[in-house]
Amino acid sequence: MITRPLDLAAKLRPEPRNFLPMFFVNVGALALFFLFFGSRFILAPGLAIDLPQLANPGAQPTTHTVTVVNAGQVFAGDGLRKMDDLREWLQKEAKTTPHPTLLIIASKTVSVDVPMTIAGMATSAGFAVQIAARETGATEAPPPPANAKTP
Repeated sequence: MITRPLDLAAKLRPEPRNFLPMFFVNVGALALFFLFFGSRFILAPGLAIDLPQLANPGAQPTTHTVTVVNAGQVFAGDGLRKMDDLREWLQKEAKTTPHPTLLIIASKTVSVDVPMTIAGMATSAGFAVQIAARETGATEAPPPPANAKTP
């Protein structure tokens, strides 16, 4: 830069003598950045992580499934079953597997006594029982609005 004609160099601030401390601060910040974000505690694509064990170490996959819908229909095996037929089906199926486990899936509007009755029948037939509830979408009527007037 040409500064001689107007003597601009005398009016400028002198350049700093030593950038060494700032250099080490930047290098240290970068080292901390890579140390932190390269750690095994940050999830990143391609990094293997150790998943925790199941809460129930004795959990096992289910071998049979029974589905109960809000109309009181019970689906087991290959189709619709009545409660008496279900008892016979459970006793027959319990003998086909060494450690039978039954999953009972109930719709959200099914009363609790139906899955509990099925669980009792399954337990007496020799099944280990797991019960699940699910929310069904289009098959059930939505609840009335809170501000709706009843006649």
